[in-house]
Amino acid sequence: MQSIPLVYIFICLSIHAAYGKVLELSDRFIPLKHEGMWLIKFYAPWCGHCKKLEPIWKLSEQSLAHDPVRVGRVDCTRFPIVATEFNIQGFPTILFLKGENQYTYEGDRTREDIVAFSKKLLGPSVTQIKTEGDFRKAMERSEIFFVYSGSSEGLLYKHFKSLAAAHQQYDFFYHAPPEIVQKFSDVSHKKNVIRVFKDGTSHKFEDNGAFEDPPKAESLTMEKYKAEEDEKESVFVTLDPRNVSLVSWVNSERFPLFMKVTRGKLNHLMLSKKLLVMAVLEENRIGELSEEMLEFKEMIKLVLERNLHRYRSIFQFGWIGSPELANSVAMETLSLPNLLVLNVSSYQHHLPDDDPSFMTPEAVQLFLEDIVQGSAPVYGGSSYNVRLYRAYYELRSNLFEMWKGNPALT
Repeated sequence: MQSIPLVYIFICLSIHAAYGKVLELSDRFIPLKHEGMWLIKFYAPWCGHCKKLEPIWKLSEQSLAHDPVRVGRVDCTRFPIVATEFNIQGFPTILFLKGENQYTYEGDRTREDIVAFSKKLLGPSVTQIKTEGDFRKAMERSEIFFVYSGSSEGLLYKHFKSLAAAHQQYDFFYHAPPEIVQKFSDVSHKKNVIRVFKDGTSHKFEDNGAFEDPPKAESLTMEKYKAEEDEKESVFVTLDPRNVSLVSWVNSERFPLFMKVTRGKLNHLMLSKKLLVMAVLEENRIGELSEEMLEFKEMIKLVLERNLHRYRSIFQFGWIGSPELANSVAMETLSLPNLLVLNVSSYQHHLPDDDPSFMTPEAVQLFLEDIVQGSAPVYGGSSYNVRLYRAYYELRSNLFEMWKGNPALT
């Protein structure tokens, strides 16, 4: 009996995926892992989170049906050798495979976020923009993106490409001629410049001439720089010390000025090194806010707009629709609406002394100024006692949620 050629199997799998079905993969998938692009969910049938993800996974596949990526899943209880091959440590785990590269998804388990993660990885890490139409498509594709304009030679572009390769799963990066970027920027544009486009405007990376001179080998301490602090991150980029400023700038600019904060985004927000100013609200079951919550949210946004030039480099503003997340940070049950400011470097946080529901924009601004001046009360931190209490609080909260959600116990 003749064996079926590998290329035939590959074509069949491609056709199967094209018809909008999630591929059921086995250990036979291992020889194919470097062929094309794959979005794979590794799961176990007994895993509750895996079951909850399943309908979202099918919707994600439908959204990617016309893209050159095959969507599949692996039952790791049936095929443990596959879990070992990809070093799967927990369920569910989502991986995007692109040739020799492997990317781990760490965002929120929503169709929108999973699809956005995949689409960022479909193309090259730096996409070429050749026309004004290409630039408009980039603006339609994402609310935030980074553009290098100028020569493809030189140190700045070299590090821009390295950074883009490390951050591809998080952000969009482009290379465009200066004359095209000029038409979409509100300031005069020069060659060899990196700009971020977001919130209806753009901002330039100030390199202060650090990338103009050729690197001196004796002054460089080359090291592996992780694009994320999480130890699970699998993508690294090799940088010299002066390029760390570029990495820090990208991490500080890759979010909208005012955004929804979720558990999946919180870890990434911590890389901004800014103080996180979060309006603590509560959405109903269909994701809507009450009039009181909306008014408080708009008031916090107004404070940002009035003080944009002063605050944009100090604070990252946003709002939380799930009070459980804020309670976990504060280690207490907060009244609603509320205002929470988190120092991502020290894990300390600030809460206003006044009743947040009666605060005015002026009172919020005074509260933020006290934080900047170091005179506001400080809570939390990362000391041993605080970490011990945080673990206790999380355990107590989880047990309460289990009790509340079990009719037999209530």
